[in-house]
Amino acid sequence: MTARPLPARPRSWVIGMRAAGAMALAMVLASCTLIDGGNRSQEASTAKADPSIVASAPSGLEQFYSQEVVWESCESEFQCAKVKVPMDYDKPEGDTIELAALRAPSTGNKTGSLLVNPGGPGASGYDFVKDASGTHFSQPVRDAYDLVGFDPRGVKRSAPVTCMTDAERDAARAKIYDLDTDAGLEAARADNKAIAAQCAEQTGPVLAHIDTVSSAKDLDILRAVVNDTKLNYLGYSYGTFLGSTYASLFPDNVGRMVLDGALDPSISNEELTRGQARAFEKAIRAYVASCLEQDGCPLSGTVDSGVQQLRDLIAAVEQTPRTAKDGRVVNATMFVSGLITPLYNDQSWPALTQALEAAMTGDVSLMLRLADLGADRAANGTYTSNSTFAFNAINCLDYPMDSDTAAMRAEQQRLMQDSPTFGYFFAYGGTNCADWPHKNTRTPAPVEYKGDSPIVVIGTTGDPATPVEWAASLRKQLGNATLLTWEGEGHTAYGRSNSCIEDPVDSYLVSGQVPADNTVC
Repeated sequence: MTARPLPARPRSWVIGMRAAGAMALAMVLASCTLIDGGNRSQEASTAKADPSIVASAPSGLEQFYSQEVVWESCESEFQCAKVKVPMDYDKPEGDTIELAALRAPSTGNKTGSLLVNPGGPGASGYDFVKDASGTHFSQPVRDAYDLVGFDPRGVKRSAPVTCMTDAERDAARAKIYDLDTDAGLEAARADNKAIAAQCAEQTGPVLAHIDTVSSAKDLDILRAVVNDTKLNYLGYSYGTFLGSTYASLFPDNVGRMVLDGALDPSISNEELTRGQARAFEKAIRAYVASCLEQDGCPLSGTVDSGVQQLRDLIAAVEQTPRTAKDGRVVNATMFVSGLITPLYNDQSWPALTQALEAAMTGDVSLMLRLADLGADRAANGTYTSNSTFAFNAINCLDYPMDSDTAAMRAEQQRLMQDSPTFGYFFAYGGTNCADWPHKNTRTPAPVEYKGDSPIVVIGTTGDPATPVEWAASLRKQLGNATLLTWEGEGHTAYGRSNSCIEDPVDSYLVSGQVPADNTVC
């Protein structure tokens, strides 16, 4: 779950929890080239179901566990497949949907498949494996596993949530509401209600069934069709919530599971929002402290004064929205979205400095570009994913949200105390689901895991989207788990941290060696 921009939301739509976007952004801003040196088979292959795996299928789902999946060459050097799952697990004999999966075949002596979810909710695992398999994973992991990325139900290629045209999305992001007034709040509610109706009409009945529990059940079918008796899984951010949900539902099927950038499944949506607000405030202070030590930093003085300069800049844009070079108007919410996006990865901080330097002289074009990257908007004006809509739709099913006006106004005051810089923009999240066509199907509660396979949980001390204390909480709830903590900045650790994290995770994935609990480095 990441804080991600939602359509027609003035303030609280600025944040979202996906690791994939942060990683992709860092790659773009650092001009990294995604090259995979492995030799991948491009021949089509059919995966025939293992009878022993089919025999353990939940009652009524045998046809899905026994399906033959055809993996065909795709995306130049990968293999792709469609996997059929029930739309509604309460009615497995009814309508079905297809999940899109992409496989990077093992480059060595394969021991199994590693299924990967990069977060969101709403991020594409298909894209993540396609774009990062050759650079993000160590050679021993690439040798040992077929890397399998998939788009969860509701995401991009897998029965996607569909709501608006690209032009409508641009218009929604540019809208301005004064939520401190009843009229402004009512206008936002009305727009969100209209968008919800569009989502229901254009997406169809699957919109009621893209909750995380259903996705976790999909994950077990994916495990079965790649012929693994145990699920080997790497989940980032929201992907940790999907993974812990799977572990609670299928404890005996858990293999080697890594949950990085952990989400605490026991907390409410309001507690989640407050935790993120505090963490992003901590992150902006860390960025300012770093910036002040660099030549060319547009901020000056102490960390406190540098942060205040940012607040003053945000207030100025809120008072008088700016026009970017492409003619688009940048309001305060879009500006803050651009400010927040690079905080997901400290490798992106130089890009933030460059954008701030331009903005402080009146040019918000680079800040708009950062906001567009966070919203998956390409330079040509097209949106490359439906992650914004999937994020909202999944959260509306996973969390009960308080849309009472008095309660949301009180929450705003708490958020502004927790985060003087960003709290104002985290408020009024309850309006997102107030008129959603489907009610929540889940109430937050601690996860229960009774499996024999130890799970590895990872937290990062400077993580703005999933505060480090959530990792400790998840590790405690799981019981049979071990906790690694990286003393670093940005969202998630594995694949961008140091050998103290990378090496034990690789050893765990490749050989099953469980890292020492409570390792901090």
